Amino acid sequence: MKLIMSRHALEQARERGISITEIKNCIQRGAKSMQGKKIIAMYMHTKVVYKKMGDCDFVITAMIRGEKNGK
Repeated sequence: MKLIMSRHALEQARERGISITEIKNCIQRGAKSMQGKKIIAMYMHTKVVYKKMGDCDFVITAMIRGEKNGK
């Protein structure tokens, strides 16, 4: 799996204690829904918003499920 993280996603994951492995697991194993061209994946306690870009997954943000606006 080829993963590209936005600066925002890296900052948010670091602040929220979400590892790259958790993000990958969320994308690979999570329940998915669409929001326009964005994909929202939810797995265990993690929620990841990303886009498909060719053979890569571009991560826009990562958060803990249930948080309102990341808080």
